[in-house]
Amino acid sequence: MAQGGDDHTRKLPARRQDRIAEGVQLIRMREMLKTALSEGYAVGYFEAWDEYSLEAVLEAAEECRAPVILGFGCALVDQGWYEAGGGRRLAALGLAAAEGAKVPVCLLLNEAKTFDQVERGLAWGFNAVMLDTSHLPLAENIVATRRVSQAAHALGADVEGEVGRLPDASGALGGPAESALTDPEEAARYVEETAVDALAVSIGNVHIMTEGDARIDFERLAVLRRAVSVPLVVHGGSGFPDSAVPRAVALGVAKFNVGTVLKQAFLKGLQEAVAALPRKTDLQRVIGSRTAGDLLQRAKQRVKAEVSRRIMVYGSAGKA
Repeated sequence: MAQGGDDHTRKLPARRQDRIAEGVQLIRMREMLKTALSEGYAVGYFEAWDEYSLEAVLEAAEECRAPVILGFGCALVDQGWYEAGGGRRLAALGLAAAEGAKVPVCLLLNEAKTFDQVERGLAWGFNAVMLDTSHLPLAENIVATRRVSQAAHALGADVEGEVGRLPDASGALGGPAESALTDPEEAARYVEETAVDALAVSIGNVHIMTEGDARIDFERLAVLRRAVSVPLVVHGGSGFPDSAVPRAVALGVAKFNVGTVLKQAFLKGLQEAVAALPRKTDLQRVIGSRTAGDLLQRAKQRVKAEVSRRIMVYGSAGKA
């Protein structure tokens, strides 16, 4: 990992995190993605939901010697739980992981539901943020995202924005929603007026896809690459075809968001571990022991394997 004197790292100001983890070094997302673009690979944002999943992501990245974006999302968690301290506890987990990381990491708060969540995320130590504005008309999207950029950039943090709306394969994000592919002219205006550091696009990718592959509009992606200068981001990475990754990277995609397939892997590992339990079980070993017999540890290994596989697909292995 780069040391504190490197321009690509940032020592989190104490005022931003209430002295939770002074001295934690995080890589700026803009620099991580800029490097990925120039060297022809993509970085994975592998969305965690607890300590086990977070460990799986970081351990996989370290073993593969890959830069990685750690973080948590707001879209699929209970908002009451999040507001009652859940969000801050997740941030603390992320910072603790980053503190001992052996590879370059940044910490993303993904798809915040409100600007207040963004502000608190920045205060807790996230050095990259995204406000979910995909449902807004372009003009309102620009206003909301510009506000996020002003707040984040003032603190040395980066911002991911989004133009277009992905279809939702499961309805988990609030039921069927009308999707909209990203318009290149709108994307160019949005990037210019919001000063975002990365742009998530809708090019046929699908949220929460649990089977099959999405059909990618590469012609649109090529036009988008010419229209904007910032790195492009693909959400719905679970259903993005492996075979399409190199072409997408060549056309400016520097970040893939992956979540659903990791939860699938975790659940499968957990189901197998529970099914294999003997009739008489050592509770101390199977719950919380962190040994190979720990049920959640066995599920974690499934997640770690999938993260490692995708790091290889994205070409980021060995780039740390």
